Parts: sequence; C-alpha cells; structure tokens
Amino acid sequence: MNEERIEPIKVIIADDHVLYRAGVKTSLSIRKDIKVIAEADNGMHLLNLIKNIDVDVILLDIQMPIMDGIATLPEIKKIAPNAKVIMLTMVDDNSMITKLMELGANSYLTKTSDSEIIYEAIKTCFEQEYYFNSLTNKALLSNLKQKNPVVPHQLVPQEVLLNDKETTILRLMCEEKSTKEIADMVDLSPRTVEAIRDRLKVKTGSKTTAGLIMYAVKHKIIEEI
Repeated sequence: MNEERIEPIKVIIADDHVLYRAGVKTSLSIRKDIKVIAEADNGMHLLNLIKNIDVDVILLDIQMPIMDGIATLPEIKKIAPNAKVIMLTMVDDNSMITKLMELGANSYLTKTSDSEIIYEAIKTCFEQEYYFNSLTNKALLSNLKQKNPVVPHQLVPQEVLLNDKETTILRLMCEEKSTKEIADMVDLSPRTVEAIRDRLKVKTGSKTTAGLIMYAVKHKIIEEI
C-alpha cells in the first residue's frame, strides 16, 4: 500500500567548509523525507537566509568566521523560534554542550558523525525536539553532579513514582534503543511501548523525550553514560 508522501523536512547547513557542506548535502540527498534548501558559510549569512526562508532544522557549525555558531544560536531562536538547531563541532566538551543546550540547541554532533547519525538527528529533533546521544547525555549527567546545575528549565523533571516496567523502558530509551528494540526486549508490542512512553511523559510532566532523559539522569535511573 502506498503511503501519501508528506512534505520533506527543510534543512539548512551552516558551515564554512565547502567540502563538508557538500558531503552532508550529498549524503542527505538520497533521503526522500529531507531536503537541503540552502547553505551558509557563516552565522551572519545564515541569519540573513532565515529571515526570508522557512526552515525546520539547521545544522550549525560552532567554529565559523565573521559570526560563529555560539553567537548565532540565540539569534536563530529570535528569528525562527520553531527551527531545531543541531550544533556541529570537532570538540567533545561537556561544559560547551551544556551551555549550547541552555541557549536552545536541540542536539550536538561531532563532525565525524556518519550520514546515518546526521539523518537520525535531523528526524528526531524535528519530530521530538531533542536528539540525545552519548555526548549530550554525558554532559547533562556531569552538569547535574555540580552544585549549581544549569539545566534548561523546560528539561527539569518532576518527582514521581515509576513502576518496574516504566523504569525499564525509560532506561532503554536512555540507551538510545528504538521503540521496536525496546518492544522486543520487554516482550511488548511497539504500540504498548509508545503508550508507556506517553504515560511516562504525563507522569513526569515532560512535554518531550528530553524531559524523560533528564528525569532518568537526576533520579539515577541511569548511573553512568
């Protein structure tokens, strides 16, 4: 049965390396549900673009001339508040990751990430607001251990009681397992797993998967990442 095709996710790549942009664009071009609609070589160029172009997801390099990704991020949120922003970098820096997520970043990838990871991050950010990986989880966990954690207010979890099944599913979500993988591991249908995930959001007062991850981190459902 043919499914009705929906409009592709509109992506802009902002990076000062032409070859990197070309590589990402080429790898994404085979995806029917994503369309790279523009490219920018610095933050100022990007901001001028999004004043006139509707974009869903922005791949934003941290280190660029004229205006870098850190300075650009807050301005993106003013011009296009609904756009999801995935930061790109060569550096794994916990404090930087936390700072960027506080400023509104939706994910953080190293530039060595393969095309499958980039595709997954774009899709997940677009559909669920945040894409978590070992870098972001480790940074958030490290941040929560500090005396005065700086956690985006929308990610702060509420105190609730979870049953064993809910705890198990939440832990597997933190391990980046897909709905189908979780369903197979706990011997439930994918639809039931999705229902439990939705119930977890209600119980924790989380609007997104991000809130659930933060709950798991703060309440030591995941001890180490």
